[in-house]
Amino acid sequence: MVIAVEGVSDKLVLETISRRLDRDLAAEGTRIQAIGGAHAIRRFVAELGSDAAVRGLCDENEQHLFRRVLDTVFVCVPDLEGELIRAIGLERVLEIVDTDAFAKMRRQPAHRETPIEKALHRWLRSSSSRFHRYLPVLTEAVELDRVPAPLLGVLG
Repeated sequence: MVIAVEGVSDKLVLETISRRLDRDLAAEGTRIQAIGGAHAIRRFVAELGSDAAVRGLCDENEQHLFRRVLDTVFVCVPDLEGELIRAIGLERVLEIVDTDAFAKMRRQPAHRETPIEKALHRWLRSSSSRFHRYLPVLTEAVELDRVPAPLLGVLG
């Protein structure tokens, strides 16, 4: 079984969740493959051949690309960060992140009226270094009984 994910960050999150759930995917015959973006799914599946069993994990906006070539697709709404924020809870996420930097963004006129969860999501995604810094921390903060359904589903 191959689990196709859009990028390296998705792979990292699934590997971390698997480890925390005491799952040995390699022993189960499963590997997670970052494909370099949702638009690469057709090529990736074609290269594997028709006998390969493939599941996909993607963001909501990219699901149409995955569903064109895969029967089994799990969708993060709106994306992986949104799933993690909901699973952890807004208050706990705010305890984890640099609240001074987040507050600085919130003082900008364009973000003053934005609902806090949406603003936090945007803040996390607005910098690749911030995203890569917090993604592992947020993944570790998810309580195992609150792992988002798309992540559990794609892991089988």
